Amino acid sequence: MNILIVPIENDHSVAVVDLILNIQQKEFNVPITLEDQPDLLEINEFYHKKGGCFWGAFADGELVGTIALVKYDDSREGAIRKMFVKKEYRGKELFIAQQLLDTLIDFSRQNDLNDLYLGTVSILEAALRFYERNNFVRIEKETLPDAFPVMGADNVFCHLKLNE
Repeated sequence: MNILIVPIENDHSVAVVDLILNIQQKEFNVPITLEDQPDLLEINEFYHKKGGCFWGAFADGELVGTIALVKYDDSREGAIRKMFVKKEYRGKELFIAQQLLDTLIDFSRQNDLNDLYLGTVSILEAALRFYERNNFVRIEKETLPDAFPVMGADNVFCHLKLNE
């Protein structure tokens, strides 16, 4: 199977919405809607124009995973968003999640970011273990940078220092 990870833009919004909402709503029963995530329809505006990026993982042409970097102010910090991999493409055999995260971290380092933050929900236990294996440290919400864009559903937060 050929896995390709590339930056994607608004022309992939329909596939992105389909992938992410299915995982959020049907697989994990997270009470979130498309209206709660207008960024999914405005990928260029929310991610690329502000200095971040939105990547898609394609398996033989099908979108099977996403990850995004939000550059939320003029500092050297970024927020990881929209890290999703289709259930049948998860796991150590294909390493899609790892490839997505490595792509984002490489981009962040090349763009002189020092810190990455993320918010997630506690029911995504496998995701939390994955981030911790990648040297992310859980932090309290109160210690997030003031400019960090907190999502309503998030209740667990993590931080990665890039230049250590």
